[in-house]
Amino acid sequence: MRYYAASIQTDFPAPKSRKEIPQRVRSMCMMIEQTLLGYEPFFDVRLFVLPEFGHQVPIYQTAKELHKELAVELPNEYTDSYHKLCKKYGIYIQTASFLEKDKKYPGNVFNTTLLIGPQGILSKYRKVNPWIPWEVHTSPADLPDYDLPLFPVVETEIGNLGVAICYDWLFPECIRQITANGADVINRVSAYMDPWGAESPMEWWTLVNRTRALENMVYVVAANQGAQFANYPPFSWPGGSMIVDFDGRILASTGSNSGEKIVVAPIDIGALREERKRRKGHDMQSHFRKNAYNYQNEIGFNPIAKIPTIESLNERIQNAKKYS
Repeated sequence: MRYYAASIQTDFPAPKSRKEIPQRVRSMCMMIEQTLLGYEPFFDVRLFVLPEFGHQVPIYQTAKELHKELAVELPNEYTDSYHKLCKKYGIYIQTASFLEKDKKYPGNVFNTTLLIGPQGILSKYRKVNPWIPWEVHTSPADLPDYDLPLFPVVETEIGNLGVAICYDWLFPECIRQITANGADVINRVSAYMDPWGAESPMEWWTLVNRTRALENMVYVVAANQGAQFANYPPFSWPGGSMIVDFDGRILASTGSNSGEKIVVAPIDIGALREERKRRKGHDMQSHFRKNAYNYQNEIGFNPIAKIPTIESLNERIQNAKKYS
């Protein structure tokens, strides 16, 4: 149960149509395969995590445009390419996120990542907290008939793997729930932009990764976009992809460097599980006083099963502020 994980950081131009997706898939598959071959004498790399918006970027301001120009159904030929690598090398890939359409929820667009292993697709995670008001993706938490787990955790030979996408990590409840569902390793598929990156005084990216790791006693494998402004206006992405252990130590990081980068670090599931059993102090799971908190019923969004727009999201934000 000791192996290495790789966090892969990309820098692609933002695609305007689906025709540009295949080249991105080929590039990411190449990065994975070259990592495997290049590090083979040194590291047994079994887990690969890719960033948010690696396939498509929400460059359009309405769900209708995203649905028409960029969204894809899952699984597809791209997920097949990742599965072939997993089967060939015995690895696990947390895919870059897809803008996904689903016939069961017509008109909606989800921000989705898949965990793929040698056996095939193991889990589907749809971003629960889109970065509003600019992301007009649908949160599965808003759909009354949604029948998939919001926070899936998969038991594998390399540990119990969970995932959350970018802005989800600003909500401690998300990561706490994934941990409660049994996760040893939580992957962060992200496109976290400047100025909330890896440099003082606004190093939110680094602070949040380390804090979620230590407060939940989990490994965090965090892949961030490293795209320059020219590729993703009006934002630039600072990179900073990293791997953090269950005590909040950064095991490997690209630092504050953008562009295409790969970092590799060890994951020791046996050590993690032994520490969880042994510790009495700083064990926030067993110390959690569940009867002390009721704020979830007092603040925040009420679910609304409508295709979101920037206008409707701004209205929901204002309504939520009345109770904060």
